[in-house]
Amino acid sequence: MAADYILIGQVLSFSHSPFTGERPEDAARLDEAVGVSGDKVAGTGTLAEMQALLPGALIVDYGPHLIMAGFVDAHVHYPQTAIIASWGKRLIDWLNSYTFPEEMRFADREYANEIAGRYLDLTTAHGTTTVCSYCTIRPESVEAFFSAAQVRGQRVVAGKTCMDRNAPEGLRDTAQSAYDDSEALIGHWHGVDRLEYAITPRFSPTSSPEQLEAMGALWAKHPECLMQTHLSEQTDEIAWVRELFPQARDYLDTYEEFGLLGAKGLYGHAIHLEERERHRLREFGAALIHCPTSNTFIGSGLFDMAGLMAEGQRIGLATDTGGGSSFSMLRTMAAAYEIGQLRGTPLHAAQLLWLATQGSAAALRMESKIGNIAAGMEADLAVLDLASTPAIAQRSERALDLWEAVFPTIMMGDDRAVAEVWIGGRRV
Repeated sequence: MAADYILIGQVLSFSHSPFTGERPEDAARLDEAVGVSGDKVAGTGTLAEMQALLPGALIVDYGPHLIMAGFVDAHVHYPQTAIIASWGKRLIDWLNSYTFPEEMRFADREYANEIAGRYLDLTTAHGTTTVCSYCTIRPESVEAFFSAAQVRGQRVVAGKTCMDRNAPEGLRDTAQSAYDDSEALIGHWHGVDRLEYAITPRFSPTSSPEQLEAMGALWAKHPECLMQTHLSEQTDEIAWVRELFPQARDYLDTYEEFGLLGAKGLYGHAIHLEERERHRLREFGAALIHCPTSNTFIGSGLFDMAGLMAEGQRIGLATDTGGGSSFSMLRTMAAAYEIGQLRGTPLHAAQLLWLATQGSAAALRMESKIGNIAAGMEADLAVLDLASTPAIAQRSERALDLWEAVFPTIMMGDDRAVAEVWIGGRRV
């Protein structure tokens, strides 16, 4: 039987979104301790309260460290691990030069196993406990990723990427094979342990209308699954979509027409949205996934966080490995802050931490399971050292409150700031 634990430190949780109300910090709560029983959070409060709740529990004292929910990365491409930070291309050239040649290697299950394990090790070291990943067109790439996550006890989402045009021959499937392979993977993996499947057409330019129709039919048959794709990342991509779908009202319409707009839809990037698209996404309660390091690295544009939040959109945060230039959600939060500054709407530290945890969990429709610390939630935790380097320490020691103390770690922190990670109630 698993031991009970009481973790002592600065335990951060959220009662509501810090994007609502006058003061973002009012959404947060700090406790002295968190109790962990098995794979779940038993409660938060004072040390005495947790000892009364869990008599005989083992105590782990993290001193002044910040104990928070593990980071949730809502849009990644684990097969791009080895090509992260590849120089100097716009989206379409970047796909052709780096991504597609690398993804062809995943026909080799041994290589897929190696990269899946490497990716999860790298992201865990950065405090990320849940990811939502695109795989490749090869079912083996999905099997490798789910198998690696299963061994680690991680909650992850993944799906076979579907492409039947505008891609190299070795990376194209068909409308029928995409449907059949995806359905078989759903039957094998969805809901097993902590694994969930996402139906995954890469984006409209690489799927024919017939394939998009097939994916819409599959989602209608399996509405329990998430659906992930890309939307309005770059202006030249949008122009390409207009050429390929001349009858569509806009980019989103290329999905909506085929039943690929819904509440469990995840739309990566969503930078250059038209008014109709914004209205329809909000109406359906779909999730927009902000990928700030990718948007700046590939030169895509500046996401309208403030405007989209103000109109009630559901928004998550993501690294977009490997279009994004870091495996770290800390670096991703820093980039989100910088983009906010460029738009004249900087984000508060509480908003950044919420986006990287509860916000992304809500995008994945998992906010009742992960992304926060509360009784009954899964015990995925990250313990942050707020003085992990001399540069960070000398700034944080002048802090007048938690937010001043944590902000230098958001802006300058890396894996050295992650003192410990817990996944499913186990220290990893």
